[in-house]
Amino acid sequence: MATRILLTTTSFQDTPGPHHDTLAATGWEIISARGPLSEADTLAVVGDIDGYICGDDAITRQVLDKAVPRLKVLSKYGIGVDKIDVASCTELGIPVLFTPGVNHTTVAEHTFLLLLALEKNFLFHCDSTRTGGWKRQTGHEILGKTIGIVGLGRIGREVAIRAKAFGMHPIGYDVFWDEAFAAQHGLARAATLDEVFGVSDYISLHTNLTPETRDLIRAETITKMKPGVIILNCARGEIVHTADIVAALQSGRVRGYGTDVLDVEPPPADHPLTHLPNCIVTPHVGSRTSESVQRQAMAAVENLIRAMRGEKPLAQVNPEVPVTKVV
Repeated sequence: MATRILLTTTSFQDTPGPHHDTLAATGWEIISARGPLSEADTLAVVGDIDGYICGDDAITRQVLDKAVPRLKVLSKYGIGVDKIDVASCTELGIPVLFTPGVNHTTVAEHTFLLLLALEKNFLFHCDSTRTGGWKRQTGHEILGKTIGIVGLGRIGREVAIRAKAFGMHPIGYDVFWDEAFAAQHGLARAATLDEVFGVSDYISLHTNLTPETRDLIRAETITKMKPGVIILNCARGEIVHTADIVAALQSGRVRGYGTDVLDVEPPPADHPLTHLPNCIVTPHVGSRTSESVQRQAMAAVENLIRAMRGEKPLAQVNPEVPVTKVV
């Protein structure tokens, strides 16, 4: 019986690079689908696959129950595993692999794309000249402003480095603190999230989605922020409560929201955040550059190949699950 691999991440499929050759060289049968897949869509394509390179597909307990016993390896293209029932994978003996350290530069750059676009009224000016106009709005400098960074993993640290290059004052909050990094890059440490909220002109979110961070940005926490704050989200859409951020944008309490992620992806046509003039939404492309896609894809493929051969993967979310040879 041929070894069958399900591949659903679209940036992997759409971006040329050596990851295609490396995966093809295995001789395995590759089954492609265009993700991110809903639970129903995922259910329709699992059941007769041995390995799975996934993006942000809904991999629930129901999906896993159908996928076993044949599914042996789950290789996440990326670092966010909130759409994967990791606990069930662990219970069922499926190693969940992921690719930390491959897209932090790209996402940090995207964060500043969103910030500068908001502060310089970039889309307004582009729309004006594209339609034959010459309308102008006065923007703002980011020099000397305070940026609060929630989550100081690889991406958050890269944002701090770039903030200093722009002459900004970065302040960060994380349970885990790298004192040497903070000292080297002039990153102030906030004792609490409320401290970040109270002093920041901009708040940039780079934390994982957990029960504690879901709806972290909501009406209650927005009241603790400086009036006219700009919020940036290149993490997960569910960290921000949609109705509350919409109300704050409409009232002007939050001056702008730049996000690469939404609570529903892709969003319905009437999603309120895609229709506000002081909100910029990009379609979850913060990590989609040729360079980062190739790094991420190669890591996902190498993880899959290693695990299928019973070798130690580059990174595993549930290392307590043993990796056993499949092929």
